[in-house]
Amino acid sequence: MTTPQAEIEDLIARTAMGDRAAFRLLYDRTAAKLFGVCLRVLNDRGLAEEALQDVYCKIWARAGQYRVNGFSPMTWLITLARNAAIDRRRRRDAGARARVAPIDAAELVADPAPGPAQQAESRSEAQALMSCMSELPPERAEMVRRAYLEGATYAELSDATGVKLNTVRTWLRRSLMQLRECLSR
Repeated sequence: MTTPQAEIEDLIARTAMGDRAAFRLLYDRTAAKLFGVCLRVLNDRGLAEEALQDVYCKIWARAGQYRVNGFSPMTWLITLARNAAIDRRRRRDAGARARVAPIDAAELVADPAPGPAQQAESRSEAQALMSCMSELPPERAEMVRRAYLEGATYAELSDATGVKLNTVRTWLRRSLMQLRECLSR
């Protein structure tokens, strides 16, 4: 007598070999649970159904990547479902943010460039920031510039400087706190 875990592992292995019957059985055994995961994340039945379809396409394509490790194969399947649902929710939310309100005619005529007062204020803020940056040790000021002005990731900074990743995070956090304190004076 096989356990449900062993049965799911066997079905995944057979799916990896292109066995459509095993894939159909895998779907029958797991679809309700995975649909529930998608529905919980998306809170929309239609989107959850689409996400579930994405999940099974990924399972078909990636079944060979599953490794039996003593843990429940449902953990792997649920992770795929959760990630697919989160990706779909992000796309939905980004689409909702992308929808723009009707354009006001005055916005088309008005010059969006900052006025003289705003330019003077921006210059003053930039000078204050540069002054505060000069108070940081040079290597930390450079990290702040690269991370927050050039968009470098913590990992890229760690690789470039040879400093451990957690140390990079700590230095950047402390540097930002020091800059905030300096700018508030």
